[in-house]
Amino acid sequence: MIKIENLIKKYQSLVAVDGLNLEIPKGQLFGFLGPNGAGKTTTIKLLMGLLKPTSGCISIGGVNIHEDPVLAKAMVGYIPDRPYIYNKLTGMEYLEFIADLFSMEKKLVQNRASKFLEFFDLKDFAHELIEGYSHGMKQKLIISGALIHAPKVVVVDEPMVGLDPRGARQVKNLFRDFCREGTTVFMSTHSLGIAEAMCHRVGIILKGKMIAVGSVDDLRYQAEQDHSDLEEIFLKLTGDNDMQSLVDSLKVTG
Repeated sequence: MIKIENLIKKYQSLVAVDGLNLEIPKGQLFGFLGPNGAGKTTTIKLLMGLLKPTSGCISIGGVNIHEDPVLAKAMVGYIPDRPYIYNKLTGMEYLEFIADLFSMEKKLVQNRASKFLEFFDLKDFAHELIEGYSHGMKQKLIISGALIHAPKVVVVDEPMVGLDPRGARQVKNLFRDFCREGTTVFMSTHSLGIAEAMCHRVGIILKGKMIAVGSVDDLRYQAEQDHSDLEEIFLKLTGDNDMQSLVDSLKVTG
């Protein structure tokens, strides 16, 4: 459903994404991991057509994102890590506005919007201005807006930011249900516990290069850590376990 081929993005002498190749099939929940500055956000912006690659190509459902961006983007729901939201709209107006961008029928919009608002406990606030919403409520509304047109692909950057435990559980269940119905989810997160619990496959990017891709068991084998959790595997593969050695060496014993 998502195909990335030989993707390169350069900013003058800086190579932010370096020869990335990745294929994610229909119905898979893929976790995209990496330390700060590894190239995750740049990859997501390339995937969404917000940046133009230096070379390489990206296809969504067989459609090249740069050759036919309107058709490709119509298949995608995007949840950025720092989303913009229109505070002077009500929750329902916001969902109707997003649905209009995808030319959805009004009857279908009302039905799906009502279901999302009820699912996320926002029904009583549907006609309140968004400026009065809490951060977590806004995050739930943004997720609802990204999913209202039933996209074939969901691209999400840090989905649990600002959510309480109940909200986080709702989002996890929602993504699992969407994947079971055939939606592909590409999820970038720093929460390794969430990635380990939810994702069918995980990819780790470092300095613009994909250094590992596979199930958690596949990554255990690559990291030679048979009984480790994803956090330990991530630290081993990215070299961050060297930091612990430094901390230990600086400890002062009495």
